[in-house]
Amino acid sequence: MTEQTPVSRAVDHGIAKLMPDVDRSRAWLLTVDGAPQSYVDLDDPAHLEFEYTRRLAHVLDTTGEPGCPLDVVHLGGGALTLARYAAATRPGSRQTAVDNDRGLLGFVAEFLPLADPDGITVHAADARSWLEQAPPGSADVIVSDVFGGSRVPAHLGSIEYARAAARVLRPGGVYAANLADTAPFGFVRPQLASLAAVFGHLCLMAEPSVLRGRRFGNLVLAASRRELPLAALTRRTAADAFPARVEHGAALWRLIAGAEPVHDDRAVASPVPPEGAFGVG
Repeated sequence: MTEQTPVSRAVDHGIAKLMPDVDRSRAWLLTVDGAPQSYVDLDDPAHLEFEYTRRLAHVLDTTGEPGCPLDVVHLGGGALTLARYAAATRPGSRQTAVDNDRGLLGFVAEFLPLADPDGITVHAADARSWLEQAPPGSADVIVSDVFGGSRVPAHLGSIEYARAAARVLRPGGVYAANLADTAPFGFVRPQLASLAAVFGHLCLMAEPSVLRGRRFGNLVLAASRRELPLAALTRRTAADAFPARVEHGAALWRLIAGAEPVHDDRAVASPVPPEGAFGVG
């Protein structure tokens, strides 16, 4: 963009709008139908504004050797915030971003072009359909940040979906997802049970007020077939401007207690957020 002025466009699933950040010269907030989707600083792609995005980045940062390239699949493209982040912090990474809104991808490509697209491939496709056709053992990390409007689609919340993700990951790979829920966590608990049945190791990152059920909010989960770097994740989330807790082990199993893995025929979308939960002025 040459001017710091808002711009909007009708895309496949709503009205997308880019709004400038008055405090950062080339930073932009992307919303769809008023719900924040992404924040990008074109001059500093390592700057992450949203708390949940930073928690997803902590998973990227603690996977493999620091600074070494990763093969990353991003389900839910938005403005490609985390793909830009990984390209900046792990040069040489091979990344694939998948989003089912072709119009949104075109809008982002026009107004927020990648500084260096090498290593980042973008596909307009349904996240699960693409994942089920991806080569096995081809990714180090899968990051899922898929919302239909303000809800996580039902078909991304089943044990069959978890198995599809595990198939694409390498043995030491990590699946990370941004979810949204509130007590009694009727959406997140079955997701955790499904992932635990497939991966074996998992943790959940969220602000204490969300974990205690005091408000609706984002919860970031990580799952792997090998032990997760819990100490490093705990240090990083505690040091954030909005500190979060990392639930794992006995505390996490107490949260999951009584929940069963959910299959496709019983999977549901995440709950409708309360008015204003994710909105912007």
